[in-house]
Amino acid sequence: MTDLPETAQQAATELEALAATIAHHNRAYHTHDAPEIADAAYDALVRRNAAIEAAFPDLIRADTPSRQVGAAPAGHLSKVAHARPMMSLDNAFDDNEVREFVARVRRFLRLAEDEAVALTAETKIDGLSCSLRYEAGVLVQALTRGDGTTGEDVTANVRTIDDIPQHLHGDAPAVFEIRGEIYMAKANFAALNNRLLAEAVDPAKARQFANPRNAAAGSLRQKDAGVTASRPLKFFAHGWGEVSALPADTQSGVVDAIRNWGLKIAEGFTRVDTVEQALAAYRTIEARRADLPFDIDGVVYKVDRLDWQQRLGQVAKSPRWAIAHKFPAERAQTILNAIDIQVGRTGKLTPVARLEPVTVGGVVVTNATLHNADEVGRLGVHPGDRVVLQRAGDVIPQIVENLSRDDARASWPFPTHCPECGSTAEREPDEVDFRCTGGLICPAQRVERLRHFASRHALDIEGLGITNIESFFRDGLIGTPADIYRLTEDTLLARERWAMVSARNLIAAIDAKRRPSLDRFLFALGIRHVGEVTARDLARRWTSWTGLMEMVARAIAERNATPPAIGEADDKHRARVAKALATVVDTKQVGPEVALALVDFFAEPHNREAVADLLTQVTPADLVWETRASPVSGKTLVFTGKLETLSRDEAKAQAEALGARVSGSVSVKTDLVIAGTDAGSKLKKAADLGVEVITESQWAEIVANSG
Repeated sequence: MTDLPETAQQAATELEALAATIAHHNRAYHTHDAPEIADAAYDALVRRNAAIEAAFPDLIRADTPSRQVGAAPAGHLSKVAHARPMMSLDNAFDDNEVREFVARVRRFLRLAEDEAVALTAETKIDGLSCSLRYEAGVLVQALTRGDGTTGEDVTANVRTIDDIPQHLHGDAPAVFEIRGEIYMAKANFAALNNRLLAEAVDPAKARQFANPRNAAAGSLRQKDAGVTASRPLKFFAHGWGEVSALPADTQSGVVDAIRNWGLKIAEGFTRVDTVEQALAAYRTIEARRADLPFDIDGVVYKVDRLDWQQRLGQVAKSPRWAIAHKFPAERAQTILNAIDIQVGRTGKLTPVARLEPVTVGGVVVTNATLHNADEVGRLGVHPGDRVVLQRAGDVIPQIVENLSRDDARASWPFPTHCPECGSTAEREPDEVDFRCTGGLICPAQRVERLRHFASRHALDIEGLGITNIESFFRDGLIGTPADIYRLTEDTLLARERWAMVSARNLIAAIDAKRRPSLDRFLFALGIRHVGEVTARDLARRWTSWTGLMEMVARAIAERNATPPAIGEADDKHRARVAKALATVVDTKQVGPEVALALVDFFAEPHNREAVADLLTQVTPADLVWETRASPVSGKTLVFTGKLETLSRDEAKAQAEALGARVSGSVSVKTDLVIAGTDAGSKLKKAADLGVEVITESQWAEIVANSG
């Protein structure tokens, strides 16, 4: 991946946006059974997150998506902690990645060249993960995966599924948790949707499931087990959790025992001795895919020997001894009826194709993503075109070819204004996405903007987390940041589950943030590219809200006075304007990209109105910044490794108080690296570049002797 962020600031900003986006889609898929993007698009987000973390390891947080499994359970079902975590699997997308998986296993175990790595191979069912706990052979509990640590108790509902025995056959261990997938067959899925349509009072409002996986999840999570019993759910076993004893010393042996106890195992389960045999099993299953009565999206390989599994262990959320080999995309043809624009939570405008319904891989598809304006132009699509769809077990596939392309036609006009709020939609130089500039008032972005406004590094309003924000927004209590400050104790007490103490505490927390520092206030507005460091740089340069707004007014005037030259392309014009604006902004470390984003935000009338409203409730405090004379004044510093005597935030504050700037990555611009214990790649890069490196104790001496 070559287009990684160049600086730690850019990386941190993108990682924060990725974390929010991935968490949103995790909730949509795992909690609400209503996925909004394709599996491939989700996989791309996760891979992007992992690539940035690999390049900037100091930015990895405990709650990174790379360490999360599923989503926290929500709703009416009781929550129960798993005795052993339910992990997810890493993915392979081609044969070479499978070969590399086996090579990693061999390297980790330090096997001789002639020592075989036996694997099991089985179909990857597209269903809902579930753990069945048997004690003395009797089913006592069933849990969904949830977030991997805590699941939902679905015991009563699972008891209605014919594939799941209440008692295990034969002699089973005292405790044995059988794990697998609850799913719905394709034919049963179609019949259920037809029944829901027939039973609906108003067919236009009939609730129908998007695909068999959603149908299975929605059917299992019913309050009434009788509803679950009326739905044709099935179960395949593929593993286990907590056990008092194992009936065999291999994966294949234990799975065989589970089958003998009366449970069905994953279709096509087989044991192979080489990676090439595993790939042959994959080809066999892939060839049968369309004829299978249920949806699958790949093949799972597992190291057969359990003692090797134990030695291999796991990383983050996935075991080292297993991998899922995903199928390539399936294709079909249909008619493009219309192109609509959807606005995401971060303001991104995404074109969505509305299609003549077509079945792709067993799923009826009516929508497809067109990604961005450039993709629309590349495909040359217009309503009425015949197009080719690609799908790989996804909910929303993509268009890969236009069969009705006519080069003589004018391009489909991508909108220049947000369809949700009417604000200007702008595309920055060298970027592919148009984004709505009405961040504070755009309905599509409001929840995300409100979450950001109250978050720890912005206004840090204790008790106003995403759950309360979503609830207040849904019920019309808040729509803009200013509305947060209009909440009252009486308003909260009128709501369910709010008591006097909790209401009073939240209002007190809100009132405590009516005079935020200028840099926090600026960061809280959620202006694109204005992260914590940039907000601090701007606040130090202009010191007051009045001073900052006077500069912004001059920058807007500069933009308005710089029309495009004759024949100048839009992106070239914006790049030229951006350079001019950076001069007006006149802030060290703030370049053209940030300057343009700042002006775009405040040039939008809706944003100015929302900020003016917010200023009736909040007064940003002037930033008084004093630094002590020190040997590191004006230098760029990087902290790496584990610091023993202070936190990373404390170290950063110390450096800034000494007039230094802290960066997250080592480069030719780095003047000094402070290395704690277990310092890794940054220390090596510093050595390669000849950058001075000191220890934490030496840094403490600089701090103590400065000023």
